[in-house]
Amino acid sequence: MDASTLLAPFTSPIILFFVLGAIASALRSDLAIPEAIAKGMSLYLMAAIGLKGGVAVAKSGIDATVAAALCAGLLLSLLLPFLAYAVLRAIGRLDKVNAGAVAAHYGSVSVVTYVTATELLGASGLVVAGFMVAVLAVMETPAILSGLFLARRGAQSASASRGAMLHELFLNASVVLLLGSFAIGVIAGPEGFEEVKPLFESGFKGVLCLFLLDMGLIAARRLIDSRALTVRLAALAIALPLVNGALAVALGTALGLSVADAAALGVLGASASYIAVPAAMRLALPEADPGVYLTMSLSITFPFNVVFGIAIYAAMARALAGM
Repeated sequence: MDASTLLAPFTSPIILFFVLGAIASALRSDLAIPEAIAKGMSLYLMAAIGLKGGVAVAKSGIDATVAAALCAGLLLSLLLPFLAYAVLRAIGRLDKVNAGAVAAHYGSVSVVTYVTATELLGASGLVVAGFMVAVLAVMETPAILSGLFLARRGAQSASASRGAMLHELFLNASVVLLLGSFAIGVIAGPEGFEEVKPLFESGFKGVLCLFLLDMGLIAARRLIDSRALTVRLAALAIALPLVNGALAVALGTALGLSVADAAALGVLGASASYIAVPAAMRLALPEADPGVYLTMSLSITFPFNVVFGIAIYAAMARALAGM
């Protein structure tokens, strides 16, 4: 891995727009994105992520290996937030809403981290199978459900029925859009996707840049105002990906995935979403603090994984395979 490869993610406009927003907020600029536009961008990003994920599954098809990897990803995305939530409550000392919001990020995935990992792993001789993109797709949404469940379970009144809680979890706007667009992608397949590809493919990165600009503004503003990110939380933003990544690599190896695919599953388990989940949390948990969840996932976990984590998870996969 040369220096240019390691630094490449940090010269990406996507990341730099987040930095711009954070700097503008820190300098007390009046730069702002109207709330209606911000909500529209959130809806667009979730629809695009779900749709492209469904297309990836339709394209790859499903055999025994793919099914095992998909089940592993689904299981990790559902359960990792519960581990993160317990740690964030006990050690991070977060309230239930913020702990649930942060936990959802550490069960979902970072597309940019995964794309970077496939390049770095390939350069080291570990070629990741194409179906792992489908695993990434199915790991986007389950963590959101787990995070919302954890954040909202204490907010239900004593008379509230379990049915009302399930209605809130599964029929929340963000969940309906992600799951619905994923199903549309599976049904339409690659050929059907061609009809809408210009909108959801060509415009995706541009909207993402503006979305992260807004997130940078909000995250820095709330972080400065609330001093929300403690030393404990900063340490957990490194510890959580290491633990999650190790669990994912071990699970992938136990299921018989190749070294490259087990390492890729480790990267997916270790990564923290800063696209789909922040968009979902903005809609579903507006009271949660982006200064906590975005700073942990994007400002600490993302660079740690890119610079150190990917190599660590690859080494774990090689060691477990006896290489």
